[in-house]
Amino acid sequence: MNRIGAYWPWLVRLVVLLLFLALVFKPYWFETLFAPLAPKGAAVIYPQDSLASLTGQHLELVLVSLVVSALLGVSAGIGVTRPSGLEFLPLARAIANIGQTFPPVAVLALAVSAVGFGAYPTLIALALYGLLPIFENTVAGVKQVPYAVLDAADGMGMSASQRLWGVELPLALPLILEGIKVATVINIGTATIGSTVAAKCLGEVIIAGLLVNNMAYVLQGGLIVGLMAVLIYDLLGLMQSFLVQRLGLSAQVA
Repeated sequence: MNRIGAYWPWLVRLVVLLLFLALVFKPYWFETLFAPLAPKGAAVIYPQDSLASLTGQHLELVLVSLVVSALLGVSAGIGVTRPSGLEFLPLARAIANIGQTFPPVAVLALAVSAVGFGAYPTLIALALYGLLPIFENTVAGVKQVPYAVLDAADGMGMSASQRLWGVELPLALPLILEGIKVATVINIGTATIGSTVAAKCLGEVIIAGLLVNNMAYVLQGGLIVGLMAVLIYDLLGLMQSFLVQRLGLSAQVA
């Protein structure tokens, strides 16, 4: 029984992955299930573009924006925990909070006026939206490093940069990774609004369904986005656990 219990989570992961791949690459397998949600005589499976292509472009938006958010969030989080940067913590926190308090649609509208339609305004909105959890978790992770450990590092003659890279960041890694996980899931869902400014993503399927009152389209797009978020969050969690165990760190997260 214990061995069966150990394999059960992996079986669930496999089922979810296969369902996701089938929806993306073989959506016509599910035509009978979606048919009752489509208006009479209308196409059941979204016909304007390949769901696989839209999924790839959706993931690309999320990945690029996440890299930007991680670079900015981790760098700013490290900067405001240095003695020379402590006074900038309230300002940095206020800027990071803008991404969560300012509606993404409003950010898109402002970005469109600056960079035009397409992927760029969407990337700007997503990068801002994913900034806060990464920034806050970086600050919390660096601050929770025990003073005794820092004192021991100083006693060993480590420079400030050696202490940062060799002690503080490795110990803060679980919390930083948790922030990245949260930002990833947020951006997977939020990226759907990119279709309102002509960015190619799964939001195109959902919005098309709403415009023509075809709930089959809405369900197709929503299911793929939801399954994508579950799979990627779980994958990042596995990566986080592996790194934590490999480095011998505490798995404590915020």
